[in-house]
Amino acid sequence: MKIRILAVGGKMPSWVEQGFNEYAKRLPNDCRLELVELPLGPRGKNQSPAKAIEKEGQAMLAAMKPQNTCVALEVLGKPWSTEVLSEQLTDWRMIGQDVDLLIGGPDGLSPECSSKAKYKWSLSPLTLPHPLVRIVLAEQLYRAWTILNNHPYHK
Repeated sequence: MKIRILAVGGKMPSWVEQGFNEYAKRLPNDCRLELVELPLGPRGKNQSPAKAIEKEGQAMLAAMKPQNTCVALEVLGKPWSTEVLSEQLTDWRMIGQDVDLLIGGPDGLSPECSSKAKYKWSLSPLTLPHPLVRIVLAEQLYRAWTILNNHPYHK
């Protein structure tokens, strides 16, 4: 199974790459984690946020794989515990399903991307900085995998 994180924004500080890579490399090949960075839509005085969201959404839709299960990370999504996430991993692995996890830009996901999602997941009711979301998401995926494999990390 491959889990792809489709995230708007690039050029993250080195600590973000190091944190993400630390957890991604801990996952085995049968649960690979890949990060796909998508360009941030143009923002500025003369640019509406709606135009930026639309541009980001187009890039995300082009990057999504139609055969993959799509999960949108949204503040108003359903909160999953780590145990629930591990159950989801089990389900996806059992049916041989690859997964696309969608992280929108500063103004959120486009409505088109959100509507493609089979699940809407909220990591937290807190507003998290985008760089931190990548690390938290990678860590939680690793933690969920450790639960499935009776690894002591989760304890």
